[in-house]
Amino acid sequence: MVAARITVNGKETPISPAAPHTTALDFLRERGLTGTKEGCAEGECGACSVLVARPGVNKPTDWVAVNACLVPVAALDGQEVITSEGLATAGESGAPAALHPVQEEMAVRGGSQCGYCTPGFICSMASEYYRPDRCAHPDSADCPDTGTGTGTDTEHGPNGFDLHALSGNLCRCTGYRPIRDAAFAVGTPTANDPLAQRREQSPPEPVCTEYTRDDSTFLRPDTLAEALQLLRERTDAVVVAGSTDWGVEVNIRSRRANCVIAVDRLPELREMRVESDHIEIGAAQTLTEIERRLDGSVPLLAGLFPQFASRLIRNSATLGGNLGTGSPIGDSPPVLLALEASVVLADADGEREVPLCDYFTGYRQSVRRPGELIRAVRIPLPLSPLTAFHKIAKRRFDDISSVAIAFALDIEDGIVRKARIGLGGVAATPIRALATEAALEGKPWAAKTVEAASQVLQAQGTPMDDHRASAGYRSAMLGQSLLKLYAQTTEAVSS
Repeated sequence: MVAARITVNGKETPISPAAPHTTALDFLRERGLTGTKEGCAEGECGACSVLVARPGVNKPTDWVAVNACLVPVAALDGQEVITSEGLATAGESGAPAALHPVQEEMAVRGGSQCGYCTPGFICSMASEYYRPDRCAHPDSADCPDTGTGTGTDTEHGPNGFDLHALSGNLCRCTGYRPIRDAAFAVGTPTANDPLAQRREQSPPEPVCTEYTRDDSTFLRPDTLAEALQLLRERTDAVVVAGSTDWGVEVNIRSRRANCVIAVDRLPELREMRVESDHIEIGAAQTLTEIERRLDGSVPLLAGLFPQFASRLIRNSATLGGNLGTGSPIGDSPPVLLALEASVVLADADGEREVPLCDYFTGYRQSVRRPGELIRAVRIPLPLSPLTAFHKIAKRRFDDISSVAIAFALDIEDGIVRKARIGLGGVAATPIRALATEAALEGKPWAAKTVEAASQVLQAQGTPMDDHRASAGYRSAMLGQSLLKLYAQTTEAVSS
């Protein structure tokens, strides 16, 4: 077994003697790369953002920004990482390094105040700077090199820069306007930009990892069959993909595992197939990869993605992980319930398919047996034509849901032929609003029907009082969500 190593800013370095639970953030800082900061240790502030070379969607390689505070450094064995220090171009004959274009714009436009958050912003901005289809934004067909205008919306620049790329980065000095100006002013990579050139080459191949220190082991198997056999043998193992949930447990609750098995690079879990009767999404694809590969072809998922945490989190988080944790406030289960999705569970003996409506059995509990993995999520086709995702939270983006509601309706000749409604945050598990579905089906899509069904929807689930919302508020939001859907879609349905 080759010793675990990571390439940082072009230089290969051994991971040893870091413990298997050591985060990439701590590993980098211990080696003097202190631009990477710890602000929250939960993936919410972006001060720890770094770039990782990942398999690309439109190019062989994408430079993807991730939260270094969440990913174990052992999970980066064999991979390439760029920190804020590695973006600048080295000078010749002792001359000072030349600033990266992103760094230059942040400097000249006053985007750095106290400076604590700046390196993280710069890495997230650099990831968007190198996004291959950035100039495909409809308001920026000519992709100008500079400018501070916003075209027809406030979230895209004339250079195609998507501000959602920075949604996981916080500036406590409230310097957002100059940061936004810098983002909207960056041009396109030059032909001799080494990181742009790197996109044309394949990313590092997944490395089979067995890294042990102090009686703790991090394992990355080559194949799904190997992973399933390991799960059968190591009943104490914690399975991770993006580590966006487990990383918080390690940092905030000081949890440690005797064995961690990484499945994020398994090819069998990273496939996407569109068949005549269903779409199959590999459980280890990141949400960003799914979003870009589907490209809006599943509108309900397209409505979910911008509201699911931040771009930094979506660059690592997976559907398999979101379903595997079984959280009642996870954002993807309500959407997948409305889509009538099922999960493909695999163990060393074979596979089985379970409808998602039968998957959850209790608070963070499911029918998944010891030794089983979620291999894929299947969404049946055709899709319902009228869909919506309503997330009730204290912030518009990058927040945890108080309530999440997903709708998928088939309406023909003014009659609701089929209704599927998924709910999150109102019970110990994500649930289908079966009584509300029955109150809609076979009825006219009309104000009287919707008002009656909204009363039914208010009574669905068993909402509770907590620091995010009261039970009464949650119930009220359920009813209002259906009224909102009707108000927003009546004209579209009738036309």
